[in-house]
Amino acid sequence: MKPDRDCGDIVANVEKELRYIAGIIRQKGRELLSDYTITPPQFIALQWLFEDGDMTIGDLSAKMFLACSTTTDLIDRMEKNNLVERIKDTNDRRVVRIHLLDEGKRIIDEVIKKRQLYLKEVLTNFSAEEIQVLQDHLKKLHHEMRKD
Repeated sequence: MKPDRDCGDIVANVEKELRYIAGIIRQKGRELLSDYTITPPQFIALQWLFEDGDMTIGDLSAKMFLACSTTTDLIDRMEKNNLVERIKDTNDRRVVRIHLLDEGKRIIDEVIKKRQLYLKEVLTNFSAEEIQVLQDHLKKLHHEMRKD
C-alpha cells in the first residue's frame, strides 16, 4: 500500500516524531560526549572512520557534508589528540588517507556502547516482537531513503 493524499496527516506525524527522536538522540549524544575530549563533529568523523575504514579528507568531507578546509581543521585537532593519523597511500604518494588510531577506536567503542545501553533502557517497555518490528521498519525506511 502506497501513501496517498489521505495519509498526509500520518506522514506529517511520522516526520514530526522522527524529528523529535533525532533531537533527543542528538542531545543524549552530546551528554555522553561531555565525558570525553572530543566535539560532536569529531565524533561523527571518528564514527565514519570506524565504520568505513581509512579514507581521504575529500571522502570524509563528502560524508559529513563539510567543506574540505573544515574537515582538514577537524583532522588537525584530532591528530594532535592522537585519535587519527595521516598516512600516505602506498599506491599513490599524492593521496593521503586518514587512519583511526587506537585511542579513537576506544572512544568510539565506549560511546557507542553507552548509546546502546541508553536505547536498551528506553526500550524496556517494548516486547521482543515490537523491537524486531521496529528494527525491520527502520531498516526499510533507511533503505528507501538511501535510494535517492
